[in-house]
Amino acid sequence: MTLVLQRPLVLVGAGKMGGALLSGWLANGVAPGSIYVRDPSPSPEVAQLVAERGLPFNFNVADIAARKPSVVVIAVKPQAMEAVLPELRALVSPDTLFLSIAAGTSLHRLKELLGGDIHAVRAMPNTPAAIGRGITAAYANAQATTAQRELATDLLAAVGEVGWVESEALIDAVTAISGSGPAYVFYLAECLAVAGESLGLAPELAMKLARATVSGAGEMLHQLPDPAATLRKNVTSPGGTTAAALDVLMGEEGLSKLMRRAATAARDRARTLGQ
Repeated sequence: MTLVLQRPLVLVGAGKMGGALLSGWLANGVAPGSIYVRDPSPSPEVAQLVAERGLPFNFNVADIAARKPSVVVIAVKPQAMEAVLPELRALVSPDTLFLSIAAGTSLHRLKELLGGDIHAVRAMPNTPAAIGRGITAAYANAQATTAQRELATDLLAAVGEVGWVESEALIDAVTAISGSGPAYVFYLAECLAVAGESLGLAPELAMKLARATVSGAGEMLHQLPDPAATLRKNVTSPGGTTAAALDVLMGEEGLSKLMRRAATAARDRARTLGQ
């Protein structure tokens, strides 16, 4: 995929996720001179990219407003929104899409801070975007055009898969599943390693086994078309060792119920942060 933009792309916020997107855009052919980066304290990785690729940095808003950016990507932390967004009001235009990946910040709040009607998409990527294996779910407001939705899809696809939801409220559910989900998987690896230690394995070997098992199983999910349930059944011999473990994990108080509780807690917290 090659991304060609007719007008500037503005990235506001250059931390880990903003940096991952920036790397993906450059890798997919976006001209460095068309990406304008604004962040008083960019991550070291982004600072290096800016220096090496000659990206316009900490631009004057009035100057870039005259060029009508095709998209402004907002990747700042939610607590910085009130300070950062009012500075961007001159960029509001029907020709400019505002694409926000800021967690817990509604499109209504973006409109308030930007001071006018905006063509906007709210998206929730996740941390595997850093290695090009992320997944992002997005929601577009009524003002966003079909072309702007397609542009958002192309920009987000630079770091992984993209899906769309039809209600902004569902972004909180997305946060609970894929946004926070990598942490659940990392914790699973931790728990597997601790279980291995409890069975007498050396800590280093237990963690090595856990990491390789989780990452290998994840790669099978990525490469094979089979449903997760089918892959599970393929590993499970009736009356065997895996079946004995699954009797515990799939019991009445097992992993499914615990995961639903965890996801609900994450979803509810996302709602609270968005108020």
